[in-house]
Amino acid sequence: MFLKDYISEVYTGVSSLLKGMRKTGYYFFHPKEIITEQYPDNRDTLKLAERFRGEVVMPHDENNEHACTGCTACELACPNGTIKIITKFDISPEGKKKKAIDTFVYHLELCTMCNLCIESCPSDAIVMAQNFEHSVYDRSKLTKKLNKPDSKIREGIE
Repeated sequence: MFLKDYISEVYTGVSSLLKGMRKTGYYFFHPKEIITEQYPDNRDTLKLAERFRGEVVMPHDENNEHACTGCTACELACPNGTIKIITKFDISPEGKKKKAIDTFVYHLELCTMCNLCIESCPSDAIVMAQNFEHSVYDRSKLTKKLNKPDSKIREGIE
């Protein structure tokens, strides 16, 4: 029984090795089919998968308006405290107090790119960007303020 299992495992291992070598040999004799990315030489033409998760960003429109209501759902969903939302109360022209976002702080150095904040956002105010080059010498540069100065919530978003 032991000898039969041993021979079976050896056969499976050799079979797997030959399968990989066949694939490598094919690409050796067909060099026009490039299967690797030549990074960083191809930065201009680099196409990342749509599902790639980079850093979290907050899109603003041409009027410097965003969709964040300050509900803090993303902050609550984050497993390691990457997001901190500081809210304030704005007074509308009708005299009503309305909760608004003051500062949206994002700690990129802590982010695990898990996408839970994006999934939990009810107004789709934040998205994952495609940028991935974040090397810096000063760690404090990885703490970002996502809302732009003097930005406000887009009309019709509650």
